[in-house]
Amino acid sequence: MHPVTHDKLQLTTRRTFLGSAGQFSLGAIALHAMQQGSAAMPQAANPMLPRKPHHTAKAKRVIYLHMSGAPPHLDLFDYKPELVKRSGQDCPDSILKGRRFAFTTGVPKLMGTPRTFARYGKAGMWMSDACPNFHTIADEICLIRSMNTDQFNHAPAELLLFTGHARQGRPSMGSWATYGLGTDNQDLPGFVTLISSGTQPSGGQGLWGSGFIPSVYQGVQCRSKGDPVLFVSDPAGMNREMRRMTLDVLNQLNQQQVTELGHPETVTRIAQYELAYRMQASVPEVMDISKENAATLEAYGAKPGEASFANNCLLARRLVEQGVRFVQLFDWGWDFHGTGADTGITDGLTKKMAATDRPVAALIKDLKQRGLLEDTLVIWGGEFGRTPFREGRTAASQVLGRDHYPDCFTLLMAGGGAKAGFDYGSTDELGFSVAENKVHVHDFQATVMHLLGFDHERLTYRFQGRDYRLTDIHGHVVKDLVA
Repeated sequence: MHPVTHDKLQLTTRRTFLGSAGQFSLGAIALHAMQQGSAAMPQAANPMLPRKPHHTAKAKRVIYLHMSGAPPHLDLFDYKPELVKRSGQDCPDSILKGRRFAFTTGVPKLMGTPRTFARYGKAGMWMSDACPNFHTIADEICLIRSMNTDQFNHAPAELLLFTGHARQGRPSMGSWATYGLGTDNQDLPGFVTLISSGTQPSGGQGLWGSGFIPSVYQGVQCRSKGDPVLFVSDPAGMNREMRRMTLDVLNQLNQQQVTELGHPETVTRIAQYELAYRMQASVPEVMDISKENAATLEAYGAKPGEASFANNCLLARRLVEQGVRFVQLFDWGWDFHGTGADTGITDGLTKKMAATDRPVAALIKDLKQRGLLEDTLVIWGGEFGRTPFREGRTAASQVLGRDHYPDCFTLLMAGGGAKAGFDYGSTDELGFSVAENKVHVHDFQATVMHLLGFDHERLTYRFQGRDYRLTDIHGHVVKDLVA
């Protein structure tokens, strides 16, 4: 349908007809009564103002560090001596029967980790030599070794993890958080996304999209190099005063449309125009990491003017420090199939962790030193795990790699009400299945929402005749993970 035709039809709805039928007509009286309690008739107020959750929150904000591609948990956190002992043997038929893998057929060989493991922290957490900086924060983190998902390919697994559904179109976790809580700084977006390693995650922009809830709650993608936000700068020939005058006229028109049609996206448009205007001054300030002292830059391994995961970690701290509700970092390059040196679990994993575990450890220490870790939830992990056997495609290669594996993987949390120095769940002796305290991704989502102060079953949005939520119709809060 042509946009003009669509707008004309909107202006000839029953609501419009009744409203124009006379001030004291029965239609006008009925319309007035309906509008008094109608949630579908939004007022042109700021939809991002702070709101209270269902119960007292332990976490006020979230930094989610997603390692896109799925880190090899068996070579980082989940030590399996029996798998090492049986490395090179055929996988048992009882384990392979009925299972699907992305790139492996036939009977693969079991593969124990080539990494060296030791215990760290007061709880004696097993960690490998591939993540030396994580060793230093063992007493701050909560390791969930019993994660489980339904998807074994990257895009659907990422979508399930971040939106609760394996297909595009649902609101993301950050959008749900800002929809429920608003944000504390009206000069910055409530939800920010940062991407490193030069590649978008497989799940695409839906991982920070708002789905069917108003688009004011979607993530704003920022950059650590160049203009922080694309297209937010004034075009050539337009000064600040002219921009303000232009927005004032647009807002008058939009306010009129809100009054006539009450469409939530019009409210979103008003809010986003105003936010963009304020962001022109606020975003460059908060995104300028050159203002940090030399010791802080060194701790993160950050370099002003560059685009890197280290820079993004430091930006995440600066953003939450300024009141941003949800910051999401995506880092590409964790698909350790062993198809090349960079995707092998020896030199490739060492190189990848060297660029990432240092800034993650620095971020957690920095937040704690500033008194922010207590109510900032930091999450680190991928979308699924890796197989306890060699991938079929690379079985004859000198580079060791693992296939996709949904049945068990590891996620890390710190701060924000998560138990510190805590090791939760376990897998069997060969790492093929969860042996104790299985945590499905929906359970994890419910727990994150709980830490933010929400009953995940009550944080809903009505769309096409039914109430939707992040956890769909699933999920239970894992109380054992809560401090």
